[in-house]
Amino acid sequence: MEERMKLRNDCDQIVRRAIAAVQPDAAVRRALEGNPFQGGRVVLVAVGKAAWSMARAACDCVGGRLDGGIIITASHNPRQWNALKLLNAEGEFLSDAEGKRVLALAEDENFVFPDVDHIGKVVSRESYNDEHIRRVLALPLVDAEAVRKRHFKVIVDAVNSVGGIVIPKLLRELGCEVVELNCEPTGEFAHNPEPLPENLTEISKAIVREKADLGVVVDPDVDRLAFVSEDGSMFVEEYTLVAVADYILSRKTGNTVSNLSSSRALSDVTQMHGGEYFASAVGEVNVVAKMKEVGAVIGGEGNGG
Repeated sequence: MEERMKLRNDCDQIVRRAIAAVQPDAAVRRALEGNPFQGGRVVLVAVGKAAWSMARAACDCVGGRLDGGIIITASHNPRQWNALKLLNAEGEFLSDAEGKRVLALAEDENFVFPDVDHIGKVVSRESYNDEHIRRVLALPLVDAEAVRKRHFKVIVDAVNSVGGIVIPKLLRELGCEVVELNCEPTGEFAHNPEPLPENLTEISKAIVREKADLGVVVDPDVDRLAFVSEDGSMFVEEYTLVAVADYILSRKTGNTVSNLSSSRALSDVTQMHGGEYFASAVGEVNVVAKMKEVGAVIGGEGNGG
């Protein structure tokens, strides 16, 4: 009981955001509004359709810090599936210990329900896509003016999900000419969203046809990114993190992290810039934990393509 009450008292505010789903977002919202933790001091901040990383911006911005986040997403799985990704107060995925705590509380099923006079409330704030873009452009290592001067032509394939809301807008803020491909967030995936060459033939052909400089592909909840080169070939996943790390380390020396399934390329680039490379277990939560442990300036893992 003490643990359950602590959870209830700790959860002052929870942010909820959904990918573009076939089922109406209103139905998901109604289910969350009636959940057993929606009581006492709990405030559900509904932020609508957005990239998953936007949840971090929300965790930082709503009345100080939020206590957690819920992302309604089945990622790249077919439309008949859906799931929850749970975030902590830092906007990060739950650790193994935190996940086990949530499962134990769920299995116990001895929840404390509020009475009608003490239910929580829902606040709709759907401006965090813009806030996220603003923060990206304000990063010290993002030279927005240099990009704007180049007037790049970029094709974006967002597989008919929420990437179509944020990625074209971010690129246009950077002065790019954007050609949208599958950017209407209907939830009806235009192709298999796995970032494999055989699934990205449409954008590869479009880049050559449109004489574009770059292709940008994201998965349904925008936590995986793939680039396509100007000749329509894939800029393979192993190169993406290494290229970005090379740029960052040229301006800010430090350590790096990637998972154990990576090649030695990031290690070589890190050593070239005077830093130290560390490997983590596979999974974003493990990469983030190792980055914190070693004070890394950048870390990441491949997109699975």
